[in-house]
Amino acid sequence: MTDIMIQEYAPDNQEPLIHMILAIQQQEFKIPITREAQPDLANIPAFYQQGNGNFWVALRAAEVVGTIGLIDIGNQQVALRKMFVNADYRGAEHGIARLLLGQVLAWVAKKGVKTIYLGTTEKFRAGHRFYEKNGFDKINKNELPPSFPVMQVDTVFYRLGID
Repeated sequence: MTDIMIQEYAPDNQEPLIHMILAIQQQEFKIPITREAQPDLANIPAFYQQGNGNFWVALRAAEVVGTIGLIDIGNQQVALRKMFVNADYRGAEHGIARLLLGQVLAWVAKKGVKTIYLGTTEKFRAGHRFYEKNGFDKINKNELPPSFPVMQVDTVFYRLGID
């Protein structure tokens, strides 16, 4: 775990992180989503690095092995998006998901964010367990704020209140 570094997104991370995310979505989970259907990946600074939002990558040496992003949706609320960890680096022994979420929680505490929302697909069951283990509550779609950007593949939703 000590060889993993979490850093804010930089332009040289763009192609490697897109490649990793698409591989997870398309090959591993057989989700028929394209690069073009995810315009946020083409302009991460404009989509994520505004207001209370940001985007981070987990690096092992120069390899992108994880990502996580926050979109500022107003009212001291954020949407957690693009939390992915390369299959070779998943699990508690690597701790990458925990490091990425820890970065987000430290960020929102500094920013005064009150609530984190997220949407995910039914297929990411290990992700569901991770979110629930880390204090997220499963909610119905109608409990999301109107400003939450629901993706077409999102069928499961979570909320985390920040103290």
